[in-house]
Amino acid sequence: MTAAAIAALALGAVNLQAGTASSPGAGVVAAVYDGDTLTLRDGRRIRLVQIDTPELGSGECYSRAARTALLNLAPPGGRVVLEVDVALDRVDRYGRLLRYIRRSGSNVNLELVRRGAATPYFYGGDRGRYASRLMTAARAARAAKRGLWGACPGTRLDPYAPAATGKRRGT
Repeated sequence: MTAAAIAALALGAVNLQAGTASSPGAGVVAAVYDGDTLTLRDGRRIRLVQIDTPELGSGECYSRAARTALLNLAPPGGRVVLEVDVALDRVDRYGRLLRYIRRSGSNVNLELVRRGAATPYFYGGDRGRYASRLMTAARAARAAKRGLWGACPGTRLDPYAPAATGKRRGT
């Protein structure tokens, strides 16, 4: 290991202990934008990979409820661990980091799908490491009419297209 690498590691450890910086694989939630996007205190914007939620402000059914679900799973001030999927892009066209996030050991992306707050979305047809689990969770949520599956009857399970729930009906 070079002297520069050792110094960088030492500086990172000092910053972590002081609470002034987070590791590249973790952070503290500053804000939740919508059901699949959040910002960390250090300014990094995170787009939860392999899922999609109805767009906030679009009038789509379940858009506000999806944001609330993410707020409950990854609240501001909460520490999250970021997980890269080497089979997928790391950054989207808006400069957001594409990541799975974990909080208290739980895969938040997968939990949103389990709760019916999100649908699997395999952008460009790319299937990541949790693709099968996401599909299984979505089928179970749909069968149980959890979340958007019960609130938005027009929702289709199509992992190759963005979530489309139709116009809002009270959620």
